[in-house]
Amino acid sequence: MRILLIDEDPERAALLDETLRAQGYELVARLPPDELSAKRVNEIGPDIILVDMGSPSRDTIESMRQINEEQPRPVVMFVDQSDDSMVAEAVQAGVSAYIIDGLNVKRVKPILDVAIARFREFQALRDELKKTKATLAERKLIERAKGLLMRERGLNESEAYAALRRLAMDRQQRLADVAEALLAFADVLKNK
Repeated sequence: MRILLIDEDPERAALLDETLRAQGYELVARLPPDELSAKRVNEIGPDIILVDMGSPSRDTIESMRQINEEQPRPVVMFVDQSDDSMVAEAVQAGVSAYIIDGLNVKRVKPILDVAIARFREFQALRDELKKTKATLAERKLIERAKGLLMRERGLNESEAYAALRRLAMDRQQRLADVAEALLAFADVLKNK
């Protein structure tokens, strides 16, 4: 695992670096919190981001949000002090694990393991949701195209679906793509 370490304290970062290496992790970069950005994460390409700081700042949380939107990856935050609103913001920003009371070197590996597992599970759910939304959008297009054929050509629902399906097979296109093209063409004709 390639780790990007974000730490405001060089001495603490050095100790954590040593611990991570001893546990088989590769520390690919160490940055202060003010240098954290989606661009820097993209350049470095870590598998996981580990943040160790006294108290998280809104800027750090916002950077985590941007990173999660552009290139999601597990993020573990160790903080010395926090409040409920900051915890909620961190979780909404995509932080996989938010550990209060600072970093305990003995707990690093199990926390990283759990954070990675939770991140993967969350990503699977996110991917499934995205796929479901796309399927629903395609079904809506197909239903609208069927409705158009039923209205304009006097077909019943099964005949309209068969016509769409036949057109898709003839053109070797997906049914949703044919439905979208048909609706776009109907819009052009309607606007003339």
